Amino acid sequence: MKANILFAFAGLTAATLLAGCASDSPPTGEPAPTKTVNSAAGMVLTDQNGMTLYTYDEDDTNTSNCTGLCAVAWPPTFAADGAAPSGHLTVITRPNGTKQWAQDGKPLYTYYQDKKSGDITGDHVDGTWHLVRPE
Repeated sequence: MKANILFAFAGLTAATLLAGCASDSPPTGEPAPTKTVNSAAGMVLTDQNGMTLYTYDEDDTNTSNCTGLCAVAWPPTFAADGAAPSGHLTVITRPNGTKQWAQDGKPLYTYYQDKKSGDITGDHVDGTWHLVRPE
């Protein structure tokens, strides 16, 4: 991982790190991320809680490469088992077998430093994380 990402992890507590490493699968997935919010950078796609969604340049199409500590800082937007693709929103299978929402095959994540709807603090972190715009 790049130095900026490692530095960002330093702000996480040990308990958060241990909890995040123990499992990156939630008890249930979320509905398709179809909400939009106006941010300082314009309209962005959000999860059902209004939190900004991001993509990661290091991911391949239909493949998440953000696992372990990366998934602690950048929580995947999990999809429920049986979730169906809709328009540009697709569902991929993560390395651990859980389902994750994607936009045109690019996995979607939130960012742990975003605290409220419309926050976009993860945009351009390490030059590899980017806001998701509504299609």
